[in-house]
Amino acid sequence: MRSETRSPQAPGRRCRCRGLLRSSPRLAWPGQAEGSAHDAGVRSNAQAAENWIPEGCFVTEWSNGPADAAVSIARVRVSPGVTTRWHRLAGTAERYVVLAGAGRVEIGDLPAQDLAVGDVALIPPDCRQRIANTGREDLVFLAICTPRFRPESYQADG
Repeated sequence: MRSETRSPQAPGRRCRCRGLLRSSPRLAWPGQAEGSAHDAGVRSNAQAAENWIPEGCFVTEWSNGPADAAVSIARVRVSPGVTTRWHRLAGTAERYVVLAGAGRVEIGDLPAQDLAVGDVALIPPDCRQRIANTGREDLVFLAICTPRFRPESYQADG
């Protein structure tokens, strides 16, 4: 008699995920519809390009495509002494997860707050924000957006 392995997340239910094809982080995953959240697998970011953006930092898109429209993940690098421009993301919440360096984040009307490795800053949708590198080394953090970042959601603010 054959035994069946079940997914630990829900007794009696099978995982209904599909395999994920590796592709460039800037391209949609082949054959996937907008909003599909049933893809599973590993995406390699070894070849992802870092791009300078006029906001004043460098961004590497790690995951941002229609196959996972609920979230995007980007690696952001801010050089020492640099403060990014004020901006907001229309309809998109953002989290900064600090991986290296030290900084100070300003969110809406809240007082500026210092950030260190391991800290998480939560930025509500439509909220004015900027971040400064206050250290001697690069400030590196993940920018995690929900729903995923779309260029049309970006609004310069000042």
